[in-house]
Amino acid sequence: MTKDNQPRPSREDAEAAVRTLLQWAGDDPDREGLLDTPARVARAYQDWFRGYAEDPTEYLRRTFEEVEGYDEMIVLRNIDFESHCEHHLAPIIGQAHVAYIPTNKVVGISKLARVVDTFARRLQVQEKMTAQIANCIEDVLKPLGVGVVIKASHECMTTRGVHKTGVSMVTSQMLGNFRKDARTRMEFLEIIRAD
Repeated sequence: MTKDNQPRPSREDAEAAVRTLLQWAGDDPDREGLLDTPARVARAYQDWFRGYAEDPTEYLRRTFEEVEGYDEMIVLRNIDFESHCEHHLAPIIGQAHVAYIPTNKVVGISKLARVVDTFARRLQVQEKMTAQIANCIEDVLKPLGVGVVIKASHECMTTRGVHKTGVSMVTSQMLGNFRKDARTRMEFLEIIRAD
């Protein structure tokens, strides 16, 4: 079922829709090079949008408390991601930087990358994705603060419309100590800029 309780279209429905788009674009979906394209596109959509079948909070539920009282910032930088813009279905390619200040538990760092991937593997706008990642970490881990910075290139802007290449968009969401304490925020921003 989809979110509005409508039955999810079948695989055959999806492939028929791709055939229609190929015809609408002006090509022949029955020519040799396009015969398997509808099935390929359906498989690609399963991969690109697998985030709808995942619950990002589940990745953060297994935590570790044996950290010798560690209570400083934890930062995972340069998390590569691919997403798709919800307005044109064009790729968004970028990197996320995620930080949090633990209270009495930490999470495995791969889980932070999985949270980024889950939200990226849905139709998105970058601003929403940035907030979703930060809010998810805050809701589950209950840290003293969360910081998320995302820098990405939007193919809806580089390959169509204004055709501006080399442009990237940067968004940030700061919660808790990252919002309230300028020193904490600056430490995070310095860490993600360091080489």
